[in-house]
Amino acid sequence: MSVTTAFSVEGMSCGHCEKTVSLGLAALPGVTSVTADAKAGLVTVASEGDLDEATVRGAVDEAGFALVGRV
Repeated sequence: MSVTTAFSVEGMSCGHCEKTVSLGLAALPGVTSVTADAKAGLVTVASEGDLDEATVRGAVDEAGFALVGRV
């Protein structure tokens, strides 16, 4: 079962930011695709199941950005 979840992320301002966040989230187990939009401050993650928000927060924090939460 594929699940798509949108997250609000603060601090992204360019394509490099989008790539950094996307790579961090893509490395999480079960994630099948990631689309980041710096202008909107959104990251959309497709995964094999529901993602634990604390795990997503950790990956976003490690990338140097701040997860606001699910949208």
